[in-house]
Amino acid sequence: MAKVWFVGAGPGDPDLITVRGRALLARAGAVLYAGSLVSAEHLHHLREGCAVADSSSMTLEEMLAWLLDQASRHAEVVRLQTGDPGLYGALAEVAGPLRAAGIKVGVIPGVSSAMASAAAAVETLTLPETTQTVILTRVAGRTPMPPGEQLRDLARHHCTVCIFLSATLLETVASELTHAGWSASAPILVVHKASWPGEEQIIRTTVAHLAEACQERGLHGQTMIIASPALQATRPEQPQAMRSRLYDPTFSHGYRP
Repeated sequence: MAKVWFVGAGPGDPDLITVRGRALLARAGAVLYAGSLVSAEHLHHLREGCAVADSSSMTLEEMLAWLLDQASRHAEVVRLQTGDPGLYGALAEVAGPLRAAGIKVGVIPGVSSAMASAAAAVETLTLPETTQTVILTRVAGRTPMPPGEQLRDLARHHCTVCIFLSATLLETVASELTHAGWSASAPILVVHKASWPGEEQIIRTTVAHLAEACQERGLHGQTMIIASPALQATRPEQPQAMRSRLYDPTFSHGYRP
């Protein structure tokens, strides 16, 4: 029986796809990839004769029709998506109908742009006794937010907030953070095309200057915005952060008395 795999390509750099994901590409009979977001370099790993389609201009119905057709011809079909398939991808909309049609479905996770952005800037998203929570969210645009999930509601926790799909709504982001009690001088990390070779841009700014700083660079899609009290903790000039208890010599556990 055919199986359709949803594979996370990672944030941009072709080398950040998982080993398992690349192995699936190499043996798949057909690949539907998100050409507007996924590097075409991944296609170099496909076997000869593999059917390939770019979903950039497709509707959901066209994607489903293509996947169902290819699943009738090949044992393994790949839907190659940016980042991780479970984050802001159409996993539910596509996997549900495939299962209803009797097609097996599998998911290979991928590196999210949130993690890649923190890595690019050498930042930690959690810090002992500063923040131990990470919220992945977006602001309302053409897609509304569910009740209780407005950015200002979530940002009131004053933990790390990774804001996806909001590069065209920067003034709204700043306003929502301000209404949640973040100071105008609170640090903000913005990373455009995290990990993309030759295209990555890292901007360090503040809540007050977020829109201005990004507009000066002409940033638009594929931009991650991170607000966090843990930002800049890895810099040598910063005060020593509270150390992890796991590595404290007075803290015993199963591997250290």
